[in-house]
Amino acid sequence: MARPSPYPPELRERAVRMVTEIRPNYPTEWAAMKAVAAKLGIGAAETVRTWVRKAQVDTGERPGTTSEEAAEIKRLRAENAELRRANEILKAASAFFAAELDRPSKRS
Repeated sequence: MARPSPYPPELRERAVRMVTEIRPNYPTEWAAMKAVAAKLGIGAAETVRTWVRKAQVDTGERPGTTSEEAAEIKRLRAENAELRRANEILKAASAFFAAELDRPSKRS
């Protein structure tokens, strides 16, 4: 499970916006990301790069799984696991009751 980010969503959005705005002023996108990280006090430029790439995927500029799709996949996997557990419980209960029916009864 991913640990929560120490940076608020507003800061992430601002950093992504700033990289887009100042990119023409730098020779590379990485240089722009390093500058934004330094200006906003973000520990590593790699963090900004990750945010920018995720934003590009979410807006369709770059191929990949969007945040919305990733959340849906996570939800469906959890639901699938829960259904598998329920299925195992039902199988066990069905085997138990089938065994009860096969036993000879002691009725008078």
